[in-house]
Amino acid sequence: MENDPVNGLLHQEPGDLLLNPPLREDAFEQSDQEKIDEIAYHFGRIMHVLGLDLNDDSLNKTPGRVAKMYVKELFSGLNPTSKPEISLFENRYGYDRMLVEKDITLYSCCEHHFVPIIGKVHVAYIPGTRVIGLSKINRLVQYYARRPQVQERLTVQIADGLKAVLQHNDVAVMVEATHLCVAARGIKDIQSSTVTAHYSGRFQNETTRAGFLSLIRSGK
Repeated sequence: MENDPVNGLLHQEPGDLLLNPPLREDAFEQSDQEKIDEIAYHFGRIMHVLGLDLNDDSLNKTPGRVAKMYVKELFSGLNPTSKPEISLFENRYGYDRMLVEKDITLYSCCEHHFVPIIGKVHVAYIPGTRVIGLSKINRLVQYYARRPQVQERLTVQIADGLKAVLQHNDVAVMVEATHLCVAARGIKDIQSSTVTAHYSGRFQNETTRAGFLSLIRSGK
């Protein structure tokens, strides 16, 4: 980890972090429906221990709703079959400057307390002979976000995912997020946010990096 000379952020290289989610070897032996049924049972037990009356018509379907949300939505990115297909198109226009997709909505979940991480992601890359379909950048971000996460790992996963698709390293990623484990519990600080960044390839050049930062801050 080293200090970013442009904006004081902590910059992490891919080798610094465990990039794969810590999954068991048998993580996908159960079907989605089997997982939903088992999670619903156990979440119902949690509600019971908390003293909630599961016979109440407002609560009796909550365990199933939570279980389905976990498997099909919030944590669907744990399953590699959920990874989106990334469309590449010929760069017919010879565009050779950075392309920036900023303010991508981020909803993830802190793996330490299972409460939301909410924020935005800014992504840039410099096209070569091919460019990425714009919506696919957002889909790649959401794929890595939909799992129990830490922000540092998420930042590098997005960057490495883009580099794998593009087959080059000219990629920048910045994540700005509020963690409810800080805002809603513990210190209960609702003002602070966490910023992480990853720069590689030509974005390690100070001038190129400064251009990226200028573009994502424009209009704010």
